Amino acid sequence: MALAEPDLGGMTGGLSACPACVAAPSAERIAQLSAQGSARIMLSLPAAHCAACISTVEGMLNAYPGVTSSRLNLTLKRALIEAEPQVTVDELIAALKRVGYEAHELDAGLLSATEADRTARDLLMRLGVAFFSMMNVMILSVAVWSGAEGVTRDLFHWISGAIALPTVVFAGQPFFKSAWASLRAGRLGMDVPISLALILASSISLFETIHSGHHAYFDAAVMLCFFLLIGRYLDYRTRAIARSAAEELAALEVPRATVLEDGTEVVKPISAIAAGDIVLVRPGGRMPVDGVVIAGESEVDRSLLTGESLPVFAGVDTVVSAGEVNLTGPLTLRVTAAGKDSSLHRIADLVAVAEAAKTRYTSLAERASRLYSPLVHILSFSAFGFWMWRTGGDLRYAVNISAAVLIITCPCALGLAVPAVVTAASGKLFRKGLLIKQGTALERLAEVDTVVFDKTGTLTLGTPEPTNLDAHPQIAVEVAMALAGASGHPLARALTEAAKARGLRPARVEDLREVPGYGVEGLWKGLRVRLGRAEWCGATAPMTETATWLCTGEGEAPRPFRSEERRVGKECRSRWS
Repeated sequence: MALAEPDLGGMTGGLSACPACVAAPSAERIAQLSAQGSARIMLSLPAAHCAACISTVEGMLNAYPGVTSSRLNLTLKRALIEAEPQVTVDELIAALKRVGYEAHELDAGLLSATEADRTARDLLMRLGVAFFSMMNVMILSVAVWSGAEGVTRDLFHWISGAIALPTVVFAGQPFFKSAWASLRAGRLGMDVPISLALILASSISLFETIHSGHHAYFDAAVMLCFFLLIGRYLDYRTRAIARSAAEELAALEVPRATVLEDGTEVVKPISAIAAGDIVLVRPGGRMPVDGVVIAGESEVDRSLLTGESLPVFAGVDTVVSAGEVNLTGPLTLRVTAAGKDSSLHRIADLVAVAEAAKTRYTSLAERASRLYSPLVHILSFSAFGFWMWRTGGDLRYAVNISAAVLIITCPCALGLAVPAVVTAASGKLFRKGLLIKQGTALERLAEVDTVVFDKTGTLTLGTPEPTNLDAHPQIAVEVAMALAGASGHPLARALTEAAKARGLRPARVEDLREVPGYGVEGLWKGLRVRLGRAEWCGATAPMTETATWLCTGEGEAPRPFRSEERRVGKECRSRWS
């Protein structure tokens, strides 16, 4: 098994500043890679979290023999690798493990990241066009505000219009389409006053320019479009991160498996595997299918499906599910379900249904817009009617006042502030391991006064923690630490981390060897030492005990290193307020 992950505690940071990074290449690019005989590999790296991770991962991958290019998308925590056909996924996962990054192969066919990235790039492109136009129109407007008159003022207005009008038509399409859909449904959404403000500001500005008017509002129209696009983009990114949860879960299903045919190992895609086939799963591999163990013994990590981090024993007749991780020994399975019929895929379908479900809750912005949008239109038309009466029927003046009211009262604060707040809060929660699937979750969370946990009185962090290190001599802990460092077992990693936290260093143990399904052994001062199962170390312990035993070979009785799941705190109260 691979070495334990090194400490990455000094690497801190947030999400990537480039949320539109490509997570999957286009269809044309895939065809090109296939024609060139290149392999396209996608890996999930859940531990990647900062800019230093990008340089470390990409530097290692690009330097790996046979890899032509690699790209780490920090937002999605995925690495896209283009390599020569002889480069295998297992080699890359092992290489990443050596530099401290846990990696899992993803099935790119189950990810719709290409469409998501296309939408993100489309919004970013419109945002960039609006920003470029806004800056140029503002420069021209400064000249008019500084006192330009007559022909000079008209010339600047015409140039501003030539920049602003195509920009509003192009960059404002997300609002225009949404407003039209709202009107067709017989309701006034927030995009209706936004679209009306953009159209009126542009139309009146063009009218004033044609008639040599003193004022034009091209700068206001483009600036309004720019800031509202920022809000729209932030809102999209928040939803896209949540939407990818089901896709990521389904993609964790291993795309290929090793099938035994008349004693010969044949690697086949999951789509070609049927119930009744015999599949071999090596230590460290993820279960590619649902099945029953017919040969071999090992321990299985079922945390993906059950949430419990402690591994469980798997032997003959043990039922295993796709997505579980085989930890210590090779297992031979008889397939009961594969592909879309597997338990992992069914769970992903349930997550997707939950994310798409309609609820009785509506966001704060939507509730406000139901009152705000009609009120904005009433104010604008009231201003128009008042000034038509006050000026004795001066249509031009009344329309200008009406448009000014509409622009000033346009719900740009709702369009920008609400997505910005939700994105910031969701991003912070995402970095702490919490995923917000619906925009109303934060609003509903503020109303929570009672929390009920179905954890029999305790909450844990999902990782084991040694509880009796201080009961053993220091040399025994150092020997156990050296043995545990050669294993990737959760209990071994927990022992290593706890010993490091106490400032201990591993003893000098040579000839380290991991015995699948049992533990690790080596030579310490010429003595054979073992760390692993009780019976392997010469001890007797109940099957329910969570302990790793150390046998030093000095005639001493084996020493148990007991562990329990790390708790969030002490006994939970039944009511939090």
